[in-house]
Amino acid sequence: MAKRKILVVDDDPAILELVGYNLTKEGYEVLKAYDGDEAMKLASSEDVDMFIVDIMLPGMDGFELVRKIRSMEKYKNTPVVFLSAKGEEFDKVLGLELGADDYITKPFSVRELLARVKAIFRRLSTVTQSKEERPKKIIAKDLEIDVEKYEVKVRGKKVNLTPLEFELLRFLAENEGKVFSRDVLLDKLWGYDYYGDTRTVDVHIRRLRTKIEEDPSNPKYIITVRGKGYKFKDPGKED
Repeated sequence: MAKRKILVVDDDPAILELVGYNLTKEGYEVLKAYDGDEAMKLASSEDVDMFIVDIMLPGMDGFELVRKIRSMEKYKNTPVVFLSAKGEEFDKVLGLELGADDYITKPFSVRELLARVKAIFRRLSTVTQSKEERPKKIIAKDLEIDVEKYEVKVRGKKVNLTPLEFELLRFLAENEGKVFSRDVLLDKLWGYDYYGDTRTVDVHIRRLRTKIEEDPSNPKYIITVRGKGYKFKDPGKED
């Protein structure tokens, strides 16, 4: 089996060496870039399985780099982890809004970084292995979730979701009517060793709503249960 290929982008040689060494030790193939331009060249010439990106890069910053990566067809669903000294809430939310799977603040624990990388790849592997055990399609009024094709359509039009967004929607839809707390969703979808905070769940829910809801401010599918968490509802059953 081919090694998973991870591109690490950071202008600090010490960070690149530290992260690269530990990822290689865990069995991953590591590519390194010191800035956005170098990263884009590698992304174009290689098939990368995950990006770990610093935000404060010379020239093109990490946010712009991820926007460009996400605009490439082959990387629309590839996991992205931000690794940055910018620890403000605004930066974390912006990173997650861009479709990042995770956001780790420097200084960081190498053990924590490795755990998060493993959790993301484990989730992707679980998706592939367990498709046969799931219903082929979930239909709720104008929303169609094709588990086998890994596609979502709203009113017949295909919607682009990241793997994490798809899994979050699928999980809630397969458990229609059940309320899940943010902690439970973190555990189920980010992995038991996820170290993040529950704000991550809120950001991904908000992104999902902008993609599948006719009016994200008045959602019909993903419902907030105040003080409890979130649940999926089929509005078609009200008709």
